Amino acid sequence: MFISMTGFGSKSYSFSWGSVKIEISSVNHKYQDFTVKLPRELLSLENRLLMILREKIMRGKVKLSAEIVWNPGSKIPVLDNDSLRVFISQVRTIAKRNSLEAANDITSFLMIPGVLDVSANVAEEEAREHPEIWDNLTLEAIDEMNEMKKAEGEKLRAKVEADLVSLEGIIETLKSRWKIASAEAIEGLRTRIETLTEHYSLELDEARIAQEVAFLSDKWDVSEEVARLEAHTGKFRKVMDENFCGKKLDFLIQEMNREINTMGSKVNDANFRWGVVEAKSCIERMREQIQNIE
Repeated sequence: MFISMTGFGSKSYSFSWGSVKIEISSVNHKYQDFTVKLPRELLSLENRLLMILREKIMRGKVKLSAEIVWNPGSKIPVLDNDSLRVFISQVRTIAKRNSLEAANDITSFLMIPGVLDVSANVAEEEAREHPEIWDNLTLEAIDEMNEMKKAEGEKLRAKVEADLVSLEGIIETLKSRWKIASAEAIEGLRTRIETLTEHYSLELDEARIAQEVAFLSDKWDVSEEVARLEAHTGKFRKVMDENFCGKKLDFLIQEMNREINTMGSKVNDANFRWGVVEAKSCIERMREQIQNIE
């Protein structure tokens, strides 16, 4: 099954104090590259949500983010009395030592970090007490993203299948052309040898000629490469139906490319080499699409 690495999903959940929206986006990446970005109140969930991503998504550059929308009146400031008392005491002590007048208005002290917390703690408490809510919310967002990835994957599969059919046709053409080209090459070699021996009045060594013909035949023989290439394309078709097949298909693409390159280096025939170029173009188009498959 083809599942694209490109997708997006989002889910929201409402609480008495407000709502939380989780968004997940994914793009191409060779390995797992996951990022979780949460508001301060939900930081305790980071590792938990990261584990869910690693379990459900095989590879890709994935970003999960959450946003809190507070209901009116739910964000109640919390005053840290102990911190405020310490700060005021320190200021008065310093003022007394330096014969200065200490400020009696505590408003300025409220701006000191840690004295007045303007963020409600209810979201943090909810995260600690009911982590299953966040698990389900994340899983639902992943499901929505996967629907998009599957739809995109079907489009990619259609393109890959079209190129695979073209590649199989080119392989059959190369097999036929190789038989003709090898026969032409051997006949050409015999003709050149006969021309040289007649021109220079040389004596033909049939054993030597047979040896050169055998050497050329072996040099041009691409039957093994063709057999392996056909085996790779057959395996490719089977793997296409497997889940999370991107890495396997990528490996088979590399093997097919290696075989076709070897065939091109062996046969010195213009028509054959042009077929090799077309085959490499098909393989490259397939490779580009496979890079998007999870």
